[in-house]
Amino acid sequence: MTSMEVDLAKRVPLRLTLDRSRVVTRLFVPGQEGFEQQDSRAGAVLARILALSEDEVMRSLDDVISRFDSRHRDLGGTFRRHARELADRLRPDARVSDARMLLLGATFSSEYAIEGAALCNPSMVAHPDQAGMVAGELRILLSVRGIGEGHRSSIGFRTGVVDATGSPHIDPVGAFATLGATAPGGLDAAVFRSELHQFGDDGDAANYVLEPLGECFTRTDLEERLVQLQSHSSTRGRVLETISEIRAIADRSYAVEFLDQVPISERVLWPATHAESVGMEDARFVRFVNVDGSVTFYATYTAYSGSRISQQLLETADFRSFTSKPMVGRAAANKGLALFPRRINGRYAGLSRADRESNSIAYSDHPFVWTDSRPCQRSVEAWEVLQLGNCGSPIETDAGWLVLTHGVGPMRTYRIGALLLDLDDPTKVIGRLREPLLSPAPDEQDGYVPNVVYSCGAIVHADTLVLPYGIGDASIGFATVAMSDLMSALGSG
Repeated sequence: MTSMEVDLAKRVPLRLTLDRSRVVTRLFVPGQEGFEQQDSRAGAVLARILALSEDEVMRSLDDVISRFDSRHRDLGGTFRRHARELADRLRPDARVSDARMLLLGATFSSEYAIEGAALCNPSMVAHPDQAGMVAGELRILLSVRGIGEGHRSSIGFRTGVVDATGSPHIDPVGAFATLGATAPGGLDAAVFRSELHQFGDDGDAANYVLEPLGECFTRTDLEERLVQLQSHSSTRGRVLETISEIRAIADRSYAVEFLDQVPISERVLWPATHAESVGMEDARFVRFVNVDGSVTFYATYTAYSGSRISQQLLETADFRSFTSKPMVGRAAANKGLALFPRRINGRYAGLSRADRESNSIAYSDHPFVWTDSRPCQRSVEAWEVLQLGNCGSPIETDAGWLVLTHGVGPMRTYRIGALLLDLDDPTKVIGRLREPLLSPAPDEQDGYVPNVVYSCGAIVHADTLVLPYGIGDASIGFATVAMSDLMSALGSG
């Protein structure tokens, strides 16, 4: 225990560390690395590949396959897919051997170490498949944030079990890291109207596009309306600006699908749009129970473009097929939105940090549009004087909503605290720890970002709070807290 920490949390001798051998394969275009504003050198490189003798092609391809085949799932398929990106540069009558096409794809490929710099920001939920569990055990799924070259973040997964004593155990990770196939996602008119209103661009041109489409539509439907708008633009203002803004909003909706044979711990959600091109940060997963009793897993996360942040909402039932859509509105304008695990009084509810420094409660009739929030918790203690936020979705207990918080204090030290909120009106704080539940221990001060313990979501099992937490944005530790002790400390025991 540190000098500023209640004696409740017990650290578990289990730690996840980054693994630089976990790599994915990305399309690599020379001249477009991001640090030089020049044309692609693809044409010149292609000409060199075509000039090689067949013996040189085979020798180089054998070298690539021998060094990299064991590091990736279906490396040949990846090379062929990347080679097809260059097909338009080949003459229509060109005859290119399969080996040369593979070498072409390999030349325009590179590895990216998804955990090359850091591993952090864990979020834990019950696994959607509990088949085969021993009585008293819970299969769990842990999301993690991997950070690699250029500080680019992706979302990965681990599986494990919390046993009948409340102790967590994590399974060995899969042999590969594998990206899913992406496709355009469904679109929601409410999202467009909210964002365009914020831009001050919800006038005649926007109405012309959106009104005939209804509340839900496809990207193809949208593009047809945009083409019609552009062809009838003479009597409308800001047509080109409106078209650009609408397409930018649409680009933030997409779907990701993984093959059945890819284990969950191999699946990696990689930035798919400009809005998240530098990172998918701080995913807060929650097992959401719908009104009809069905279960949906949601995750709010921060999309970072390198200059702007925005909120996105992941949705999945099985962690194989995902959709990602923008979350918009004033209450979703900052980092750290976290959904409650069910509706409250018929409405979606979320923890918001719209003002950038305190915890608020937001309600919505639409999971993607969050207009207003009401204050819940403001900084009081010295260890949280810089800012407050949540450490994941609230956990429902008989006594109230248990909310893990993070507070930032002197020397930008992040600590984890706890609140208890009223079940029917979560703007009412009915219990609060005056001291942190968890602070950086002496051996937890160093890391990619020093002096940080931080979580994106815990669970309760076997009357135990199981808390995964990032350590200095460099590794992940685990702590457990007896719920009876925690409730007593919050004033409800």
